[in-house]
Amino acid sequence: MEYEQALAWVHGLPRTAPVRGAENERLLLAQLGHPEAQLKFVHIAGTNGKGSTAVMLASILHRAGYKTGLNISPYVIDFRERFQIDGQLITPEELADILTRVRAAAEALAEQGMPVMEFTAVTAAALLWFARQKCDIVVLETGIGGRLDATNAVQNTLVACITAIGKDHTDILGDTYEKIAAEKCGIFKNKCTVVCYPRQPRAAMDTIVLQARRAGCPLTVPEVQDVHIYKGLPFENRVDYGGYDLVIPFPGAHQALNAAVALEAALALDNRWGYRISDEAITEGIRQARFPARIQIIGRSPLIILDGAHNPDGVAALADTLRAAKARGLSAVMGILQDKGAGEMLSALSPFVAQLYTVTPASPRAIPAGQLAEQASRFYPHVTACESVSEALELARLDAQDCPPGEGGVLICGSLYLASEAWALLQK
Repeated sequence: MEYEQALAWVHGLPRTAPVRGAENERLLLAQLGHPEAQLKFVHIAGTNGKGSTAVMLASILHRAGYKTGLNISPYVIDFRERFQIDGQLITPEELADILTRVRAAAEALAEQGMPVMEFTAVTAAALLWFARQKCDIVVLETGIGGRLDATNAVQNTLVACITAIGKDHTDILGDTYEKIAAEKCGIFKNKCTVVCYPRQPRAAMDTIVLQARRAGCPLTVPEVQDVHIYKGLPFENRVDYGGYDLVIPFPGAHQALNAAVALEAALALDNRWGYRISDEAITEGIRQARFPARIQIIGRSPLIILDGAHNPDGVAALADTLRAAKARGLSAVMGILQDKGAGEMLSALSPFVAQLYTVTPASPRAIPAGQLAEQASRFYPHVTACESVSEALELARLDAQDCPPGEGGVLICGSLYLASEAWALLQK
């Protein structure tokens, strides 16, 4: 298949399985010769912060001299973001070749009455590529949950990271912190080291501690009191953590804690699993990490902030960051999907926003812009429903130009679908 044909094939696969689980992933990998058996993994699950943690850890490992695969979900700008080695995306030609091989294996399974889902095929393609490229280690992010996630077909897990737990995908994972955390902990295996984000709901943390003990996994939780954030410019993030002087390229106190998780995962690989990771690799790896739409400052005159926060916990972290930066009078462009807690998200950002423009993200699950505007009118005095993201961005930009110094700016958030479309428009 050519590249465009390969993309059309993989995106045309069903997105949800009749029965959730990793069994079809195992069968597909078996058809491919078990590429995952040739690899070692850091497996990352959680509600928020998975991608940022994965990117920082992969950057550390690359800086330490290891050929490092990175598989993230979802992508923001380019589908190939899900396939990276040492910070470089897979080429279109390589991806087309890999997906052609996966398609043949998937069609063989389909003939046996075992359909393959899109995420299953994408995961298999990533693992096949990493094995072909002989990666020293792979940083692997789950899709939804952990226990029944396709990525849980891997076995050689050295470190499992649990990032911040929140109530998202409750129809799939359960409606309590205990149930959600238990699903995430399904990635614990082989007495791997577990590293956990420190600020968890009590019920989630209790579950994580219990599940780690049952799996025989040593547990590391960074101490919040060891994280000292320096005063600096708005949206700057410099931190001392346990003597490591970190320059974190992603704003927000929550990102300081994500960096601590990535750092502790690197130390676990060094101390327990035979990898050699210097202090310089840790500090420079974190400093050089790049990941779009994580409270990303696109411009400063006017201020333009792009964030992929798409649930109440993610937006709460964004609100904390805006508060710390003393942001006010922003013009916000927001689009939100159904069942994501739109009311909580709108309420959390209202103290920082003077004008809100609502849009409909490019997803069948999106709340229509007009309907979102009606909900937002409870929290915002000035709300406009827009026909397109480009219209909303232009109106917000014009608002920002008229603001006095030190006030205003453009904030884009609410959905990764929106972040992707906005990024493409902003690059123009």
